[in-house]
Amino acid sequence: MQDDSSTLPMIAAHGADRLPSVSIDSYNLELKDDEGFLGDRASKGAFRDLVENWRKVLRKSGDDPFGDEPSEKLSKKMLDEGLTKGSLEAAAVIHSAIEEFAQELALVIRRFLKLKAWKDTERFVIGGGFRDSRVGELSIARTSIILKADGIDVELVPIRNDPDEAGLIGAAHLAPKWLFKGYDAILAVDIGGTNMRAGVVDLNLKKAADLSKASVWKFELWRHADEKKVDREGAVDSLVKMLKELISLAEKEKFKLAPFIGIGCPGIIEKDGTIDRGAQNLPGNWESSKFNLPLLLHTAIPKIGGEDTAIVMHNDAVVQGLSEVPFMTDVQHWGALTIGTGLGNARFTNRKADGD
Repeated sequence: MQDDSSTLPMIAAHGADRLPSVSIDSYNLELKDDEGFLGDRASKGAFRDLVENWRKVLRKSGDDPFGDEPSEKLSKKMLDEGLTKGSLEAAAVIHSAIEEFAQELALVIRRFLKLKAWKDTERFVIGGGFRDSRVGELSIARTSIILKADGIDVELVPIRNDPDEAGLIGAAHLAPKWLFKGYDAILAVDIGGTNMRAGVVDLNLKKAADLSKASVWKFELWRHADEKKVDREGAVDSLVKMLKELISLAEKEKFKLAPFIGIGCPGIIEKDGTIDRGAQNLPGNWESSKFNLPLLLHTAIPKIGGEDTAIVMHNDAVVQGLSEVPFMTDVQHWGALTIGTGLGNARFTNRKADGD
């Protein structure tokens, strides 16, 4: 498998610690304490657990403002409406959960900042599905206040793009920009513990050479977590189908695709395209040394526009964080935290871009 993958068109190693615009100091760090993984206390599921704890208090008096809806089924929209349009009790439950969650997130950030690889981090960009809600934004703001009150000089900001789109846009920073000259867009893939997304990223290089105007033109979404039976092979087949549909659509619209696919995937990504660990939430065993997603995609899509397809895969939190590269020029060291099924993390140091 490794010998075969080495024959693919290579423009960068998978999971590289040196990219055109940044060095990656750390990613997919799994912090532990006596109670387990710290990241588990700052995830979407953890927030809903906090909501459930406060609902239990109200149920003792027979007054649950969310009725019979299970806490794990409360959508971002329902939580936001409970905060702004619901009863005072509903708003109070959510505010209480926000406060507890912010304390946990502040604790996690403090732990990161104590590590050598994360020392001197000037700014944290917060992404992931949880950020895409008013409740998430308030949690981030409250965490920022807690850290400031403790004298910790670090800035917390919500990720600029929609988190779902940021995970695709960041793929454009996995390769040197010279590769994209003469092209309109690239294919990007964002693999998560709940869904998989494939999209066409409009580079908009004529408007901004630094990719600050890059945006998602079209995308396909598959929620594998909703499927009763889905295995690894079926997941790859679904991903290939989405990519081929996007290629066909781009060709019809005369949208010139670069022969490149950038992938964000959970876990520690090895140079040969295998996954060492951290992909346990994906369907099937993605951590097998015999499984190589970039090689499988190249076999299915060997050429784009008549040119050999180049594929680069990196950790999903890294790729989502890379979407912020054009907007981080005022700091040297910065990090990304993605609050979703788990807590993704990546720490970056800016460097002079190659290939401009």
